[in-house]
Amino acid sequence: MRLRICTWNVNSVRLRAEQAARFVAEQAPDVLCLQEIKCREHEFPVNAFKEMGLPHIRIAGQKGWHGVAIASRLPIEDAQPLDACREGHARCVAAKVAGVDIHNFYIPAGGDIPDRETNPKFDHKLDFYEKLTSGLKTRDPKAPLAIVGDLNVAPGEFDVWNHRYMSKVVSHTPAEVEAFRAMEASIGLIDLTRATAPEPTKIASWWSYRAKDFRQSNRGLRLDHILVSPGLREAAWRLGAPMSRVYEDVRGWERPSDHAPVSADLIL
Repeated sequence: MRLRICTWNVNSVRLRAEQAARFVAEQAPDVLCLQEIKCREHEFPVNAFKEMGLPHIRIAGQKGWHGVAIASRLPIEDAQPLDACREGHARCVAAKVAGVDIHNFYIPAGGDIPDRETNPKFDHKLDFYEKLTSGLKTRDPKAPLAIVGDLNVAPGEFDVWNHRYMSKVVSHTPAEVEAFRAMEASIGLIDLTRATAPEPTKIASWWSYRAKDFRQSNRGLRLDHILVSPGLREAAWRLGAPMSRVYEDVRGWERPSDHAPVSADLIL
């Protein structure tokens, strides 16, 4: 069976429920992982997602901020969480779907100053990565596991519009890239989007609202990721090559999120 996992920082699920319905109708995800839902559990538009064909939902909500959710076409079971947020924010939610443990994260952006001592937000971001990496090291690499979400790091030279400039800007600094790579190395996580489009292909999933025309300014970052354990490598390559994509056109819809959805297909 095909399991299409999508991740999308929707930047307010209630504001963009209609866009979510359009995306689901056009791209048929089996699992849709959302970040920045910006609502509490009881405020989530559950009925709208049931009407989309995603009736099985897990939500970690927070009033006005953060918040993550997993909506699935298939039944959901409990998954052992990887809760890495020291501040107790609603940034992590997990579920098992079709035998795959899916962990959906909204990792802190980290503020403006890339210094742990002077910027508590940046320290929190790196601490989040460190806790997540430690938790992953306790897991079996052969078990089917996916780490998805807005991970707020563009790890590679070709995941940013200008590597030299962005190396001094939060999201692509050496400390963040190192933290991201340590997380990947913990159990040998596989970056399916980059595996589908190897370097030097440039990929982005986020574009600032400040640009009137995000395509013309072309200053995107790849902040949204789908990483899988070695236990899912065969499922990702079963058709000969991995299948992952960024839906850049969604960023061009009316009143869009500043992030585009990202998907990856597993053949289980």
